[in-house]
Order: sequence, then structure tokens, then C-alpha cells
Amino acid sequence: MIGRMYQVKRISNSEFVPTRTLNYHVRRWGHPAPGKTPLVMVHGWMDVAASFQFVVDALKEDHYIIAPDWRGFGLTPSGGADCFWYPDYLADLDALIDHYAPDQRVNLVGHSMGGNVAMMYAGIRPERIAKLINLEGFGMPATQPDQAAGKYAQWMNEVNQLGQGGMQLKTYATLEHVAARLMKTNKRLTKDKAHWLAGHWSAELQPGQWSILGEAAHKVTTAQLYREDEMLAIYRCITAPTLMLEASDDSMAIWWKGKFTLAQHHERLKVVADFKISQVPDCGHMLHHDQPQAVADLIERFIDSV
Repeated sequence: MIGRMYQVKRISNSEFVPTRTLNYHVRRWGHPAPGKTPLVMVHGWMDVAASFQFVVDALKEDHYIIAPDWRGFGLTPSGGADCFWYPDYLADLDALIDHYAPDQRVNLVGHSMGGNVAMMYAGIRPERIAKLINLEGFGMPATQPDQAAGKYAQWMNEVNQLGQGGMQLKTYATLEHVAARLMKTNKRLTKDKAHWLAGHWSAELQPGQWSILGEAAHKVTTAQLYREDEMLAIYRCITAPTLMLEASDDSMAIWWKGKFTLAQHHERLKVVADFKISQVPDCGHMLHHDQPQAVADLIERFIDSV
């Protein structure tokens, strides 16, 4: 049985926006107003826009907030894609900002994968960003040209595997099982939040079978090399004041085991003209779930600063 549910303080509006070839699902909190800079929030891999609800509820001010489900996540379709590319995320974000704030700069917040997209977008379209906040978006280990053939081969193998019915995502018997899965992944996630998230992170697409609202094709490894020189060149183009929020748990050490370190990430950030780093205590990679009040306070303090 589902336990006590998290009580939402700020209700979002759910709407669909024709974006490129897709019907993008977007959550909006608040309303546009003269002099109010929109706050755009983009989620991470295998997550959804509703994931920002706890931070939205913790904000002191009434912001105009726009949060899309990336293509192939949540309620946004993929159009049948069998793999996903960062250029598509960038173009989708560009179209959505043009739709919601055609004549304004926006404050952009991105978590994890969304943080990486946000950093790239801020360098590619610097004139569109007022303030940039990166939540645990660390980039990737640098690659070398001699890895290209192997990367393409891995990508082709995984695309073939997906086409043959492999790489499917696990399903769950009940919504309670989905909530338990979320709490297993994040030991700090409370039951009330897990139960609320489960209803947005999954859907009962068949009786007795709850499916994650993220397409299996997202598991296909990209064929592209991560070119550190190219990424640093993009970072150098960022003009917006930039805040990097990091969890007290070192996600880098857990994921990469020395192949890419927090110190190396900090070194990359030095090419950004105006940046600062703040650590959020007692939290892991999902810091917006673990410490939403602390994250909300840091975001507001930063975007309100001169």
C-alpha cells in the first residue's frame, strides 16, 4: 500500500508544445510578468521535469518556472529514436526558450545530464542566459581520436541489440515497488517523496506492470567522442555568472573510480569567465531531492545577486 504522499505546495501546469518534430511536455509554475526573468530547469538522465517539485516548493519567491521533459523522458515522445544526441537536446532547449521567452534572457538550471546541456547551451547562446546554475553536471572523461573506431563499433552493437529487443528497462508490479526502487537508489530519499515521484517517474502502461517513463534507447552509448578541447572552447564562450552546486558525496569518485576526478572538473571550470562553486551538505547526486531547501536558497541567492 502506498504510504503518506508528499504534499505539493506549488501546483504546476502541464502542457504540450510543438517543438521541432515532437510534442514536448512542459511543466510550468507561476506566471510571466514584466521584469520577471524566467527560470528554466532541465532534468538529468532517466529523470523527469516533476523531479524539481521539491526545490520549487522550497523557493521563497514566486518565480515563473519552465521545466520540460527531455525527448524520450516523462511525457515527451522520442519520435521512434533508437539513440539520443546532445545536439538534439540543445536544439530542443533553444526552441523552447524561443517559445516561452522570445525576447528575454533566462536563468538556466540544469541537473546532471541537464547540467551538461545547460553549460553547453550557455556557451553556444550566451546572449540568452542571465544566470547559469549547474547541479552536479560534471561532463565526461576526455577521449582520444584513437578511441573513435571502438566508440562507433560499440554504438552500432548497442543499436543492433536494442533493435533485437535487448536493453529493455525493468518493469514493476506496483507503484509501491517503483517507490522502493527510487529509495534503494537514493538512501536519503524519504518515503513521502519517493511515493510522489513514483507517480511521475512511471506509469501503469499495462495492468500490473508499471513502466519507467524513459525509453530504453537512452541506454545506448553515444558514438561521439568527448572532446575536452571542444568543450573548453564552448565553456570559454559562457558570459553568464555561473554557479556550480556539488553534493557533499563525491559522485565522481563513485562513478569514474579515478578515470575522471572532481579536481579535473574544477580545472575545466576555470576557463569560465565568472564562476563559483558551492557544496551542499549531507546529500548525494540527487541533491535537489535530498536538500531541496538548501538548493533553493542557493539558487535564489545567486540569481538575486548583482
